Amino acid sequence: MSHLPFHTSTPQHTLAAYGWDDGYAADFAPYAEQGLLPGRVVRVDRGQADVFTTDGLIRADTALVTPHDPLRVICTGDWAAVEPAGDPQLIRALLPRRTAFVRSTSSKRSEGQILAANVDHAIIAVSLAVELDLGRIERYLALAWESGAQPLVVLTKADLVPDPTGLSYLVEDVETTAPGVQVLAVSSETGQGLDVLAALVADGTSVLLGASGAGKSTLANTLLGADVMEVQAARDVDGKGRHTTTTRNLLVLPGGGVLIDTPGLRGVGLWDSEAGVGQVFSEIAELAEQCRFHDCGHGAEPGCAVLAAIEDGSLPERRLESWRKLMRENQRIVAKTDARLRQEMLRGWKQLSVEGRANMAVKRGGRAR
Repeated sequence: MSHLPFHTSTPQHTLAAYGWDDGYAADFAPYAEQGLLPGRVVRVDRGQADVFTTDGLIRADTALVTPHDPLRVICTGDWAAVEPAGDPQLIRALLPRRTAFVRSTSSKRSEGQILAANVDHAIIAVSLAVELDLGRIERYLALAWESGAQPLVVLTKADLVPDPTGLSYLVEDVETTAPGVQVLAVSSETGQGLDVLAALVADGTSVLLGASGAGKSTLANTLLGADVMEVQAARDVDGKGRHTTTTRNLLVLPGGGVLIDTPGLRGVGLWDSEAGVGQVFSEIAELAEQCRFHDCGHGAEPGCAVLAAIEDGSLPERRLESWRKLMRENQRIVAKTDARLRQEMLRGWKQLSVEGRANMAVKRGGRAR
């Protein structure tokens, strides 16, 4: 049996529902000549992967393409070239990724962890059952923008905010935090906003992200129209839930599109996300262009347009502090893998230490040593 490249122009193509298109067909062409099967990874667990291929769902071994680089390991959402026979069948190669959602691990080695690949929309689920954590939302947004996907903030459990005015204010708060990002309040109980969400995810691949208890599994079940994902009640004390989703699962939506559900994320560490942070705080970048000095650090420099915006109230001070925090964190992550930048940071820290001692000496009426 020969396995030829498939194209979306063929309506019966098995993989069309999983996001296959002519671009992937072109990337797969060399593997088709070798008689390999195209397929999309729908789940990875303990060195094996469930892959939906033109021959249906198979269990494949990932050993041949699992490298030492943690960012190149097979993950949910990958497109793969699979051997047509074998027990288990073997994944021979991965097609080039269009996007990749990566966070830093808690490891002291500061390795990146890839959560999902080939994602078009990053749905950030935030529960309205607890107080909004705008800083955490900004973290998710930075990673989403850096991945290449289009972020979307979904405020779940909107039925717990019965006052329409209060709900409107919450949406506005998040919109201010997420420039250029759509913010949608939804309720799986009442159906509010779900038709809009279903239409947004009907085209392409979406990844569902958020903390435990954010209502991701309930939201996934609602979009799927069936109780596919296990759901557990969140604690009344803090709105947090247990990790009902333990692996990343790729699911085809009945209304079109593909959804990747993920476990609740306790930590949302940045991973080389300077561009993503810049996108989240685009108003600061715009203001910085008006600063007197092109390398203005927005600390105490004269002619700083960012500080002027803080003074006149057009830029919330919380936004500037959050930007500083994420930029510092991202620099530390990059420095751990970039020796040159690490040395530059060390020199900068030493200089700040010297300046700090000098300032303290002046305040005390003495002279700096």
